[in-house]
This record gives sequence, structure tokens and C-alpha cells, in this order.
Amino acid sequence: MSEIYNFKVKDLFQRDYDLAALKDKVVVVFNTASKCGFTPQLEDFEKLYKKHKDNGLFANQEPGNAEDIIEVCERNYGVTFPVMEKIDVNGDNAHPLFEYLKKEKPGILGLKRIKWNFEKFLIDKQGNVVNRYSSMVKPFDIEPDILKLME
Repeated sequence: MSEIYNFKVKDLFQRDYDLAALKDKVVVVFNTASKCGFTPQLEDFEKLYKKHKDNGLFANQEPGNAEDIIEVCERNYGVTFPVMEKIDVNGDNAHPLFEYLKKEKPGILGLKRIKWNFEKFLIDKQGNVVNRYSSMVKPFDIEPDILKLME
């Protein structure tokens, strides 16, 4: 079993979310920010989620508190996919899940740091981190890769 399935995270309401529940599913993990030029990507991620919700997860990290995150994600963009608690993705307090993702799939020139909001990690049904996408890559641009992994 892949190491990713050993991680547990918390959702916005501090409920445990065991990533082992995602075994045999294609997973997309990304960090978000509600006050960022890339925030409108949430709308397309919601469309992707609704289209493929039996095969993926969309997790995020936010700068605000839980109420701020709910306001932006649910009310402004109609998000229904799972949203995780606010966490650090870089630095000494980076969440172990993001440390793992960055180790498995470094960025350009081997960069392990999350460069900006809305970096995306694509994980196959076996829990392997197969790709990392920059903030500039739009959600529907990764759909072909998601579909290949769903086959």
C-alpha cells in the first residue's frame, strides 16, 4: 500500500479524514487561497469534481479561518468537494502530507517548495504521485491526465 494512504488530515470542521479511504481512486490535491488571482479556479475544480466525484478528492489550504474558507469556497464558488483545514505547505510547520507530495514530485529544477497557490498534485489509484502542475495550469487542462488514470 502506498505511503500516501497512511496520512490523516482534518477537514474544515476538525473532523478526521483518512486518506486510506481514497485507495483505488484518482486524487487531486492542491493548495488554495481565497484572495488570489487563481481563486476562480475553484469554479472549474467544482465542475471537475461533479463530473468525476467518484474518482477524486480536492483538498486545499487557505490563508483565512474556517469561516472565511467556507465563505469563499462554498458561497462564492459553490464548492461541494472536501475542503481540508488550513495548513502550512512550506517551512518548518509544513504538513507531512505536503512534505511527502513535494518529495515525491519536486517542481521545476527539483524545487521542493510550493511556489504559489493552486499548485496541483495528481495521484493515481495506487497512491503514486504521478504529476505536479503549476498554478498557471487550469483545472480542465489536467482533465486528460485524470481520465487516463481512471481507465
